[in-house]
Amino acid sequence: MKIRGDRECQSCGTRWSYYDTGSVECPECGSLRSVGVDDRTEHTASAVSLDLTDVRNRIDDDPLSELAADAAERCREYVRQQGFIDAGELRALDGAYLAALELAHAATQLDHSMRIDDEEEYYVLELLRGADQGERPGPSAVPESMRAARGLAYASAVDDYHGDLRTYLDDEPDELARDLLGSLREHRKRVEALDGDVSLADSEALIGAAQAVGHYLSEGDEGALAQARHHLDNLDPDA
Repeated sequence: MKIRGDRECQSCGTRWSYYDTGSVECPECGSLRSVGVDDRTEHTASAVSLDLTDVRNRIDDDPLSELAADAAERCREYVRQQGFIDAGELRALDGAYLAALELAHAATQLDHSMRIDDEEEYYVLELLRGADQGERPGPSAVPESMRAARGLAYASAVDDYHGDLRTYLDDEPDELARDLLGSLREHRKRVEALDGDVSLADSEALIGAAQAVGHYLSEGDEGALAQARHHLDNLDPDA
């Protein structure tokens, strides 16, 4: 949505940026009475961050399923509050967002499992250790049983990013990017229809295409546009 992000408190005159704090409360006196002093600008991002430290601190004491469930709830809350347009500027689809969604989907997979094998345990622990730093296991470390969880997580991330990319294009039109978004949307819908059951290579290509379109729009890098086309061309047409 478009907002006036530069605020001035009507009680004490303090000025601050809503873009930085995510709050209309005056940081000086706590008043909620403020006015915007700039033009309305598209803004969907937030100042929230993902912190799983206290969940990690319980690794030696609590069952993995319980840790994963608690971490997943934190991740879902982070994703719900996050967006990709920051004061009119397009943000990248970054590792923390991807890892948060992957951990949430992996936790759901664990909840439906009768037992957790060593490979699955290692994978989820690796997500838990690195998600809030934007780190996640490489494709070779994803167990076959978790392949669909990654596919669904990546499809969900692409859906979220796609929405903000379209919003960004409303103010910054680019027909080449818009055409690619149409193709990206169709591939994402196929992955969802298959419940994420696609190859890890296709999951990576789907994300790579979305990230490349975002990089093209934010940096004007035509090489990124070609990279996005390459990722989409390499996707399995049946996936």
